[in-house]
Amino acid sequence: MAYPDDLLSPGEHVVLHKHPHWKALLLPVLAFLVVVGAGSWLAAVVSDLSWASAARIAIAAAALVLVWWLTLTPVLRWRTTHFIVTSDRVMYREGVLKRTGLDIPLTRINSVRFEHSLLDRVLGCGTLVVESASDEPLEFDDIPGVERVHSLLYREINDNPDDDFRPEDRVSDGRA
Repeated sequence: MAYPDDLLSPGEHVVLHKHPHWKALLLPVLAFLVVVGAGSWLAAVVSDLSWASAARIAIAAAALVLVWWLTLTPVLRWRTTHFIVTSDRVMYREGVLKRTGLDIPLTRINSVRFEHSLLDRVLGCGTLVVESASDEPLEFDDIPGVERVHSLLYREINDNPDDDFRPEDRVSDGRA
């Protein structure tokens, strides 16, 4: 799925569009299962009490609040987080109610590296570290297929026609 075209410059196209790795959804799914299991167990325990209907309503309300807070909010945050590489820049967007965006022109990127732990290697994700003209490197966590993204971004940076130094142009012009 392409990123919205109205956010792209003329002539710019999306090369890569990813959401964080699915491992970010493991804890929300586990929380959902625990809340539903605990709520069901509590509803069964209070069924013999004289005020069981009020207790069940209170349990259901608490379970709904917990499911919203521990499951739906992280899933929405995951779904609205985008890591995009275009032909001109790297874009990062996150947030549901409060949106945050970051754009890094490819011409400003000095180096790109990736890091991943043993678990990240097993799951096929990692952290992409982009060093640009800013003071500190920018880290993008839980990028799926981080090694492929690293290679693709490196190729995009080096194949950029706006680069000042392109040895193949000098050879074709006879200046080399």
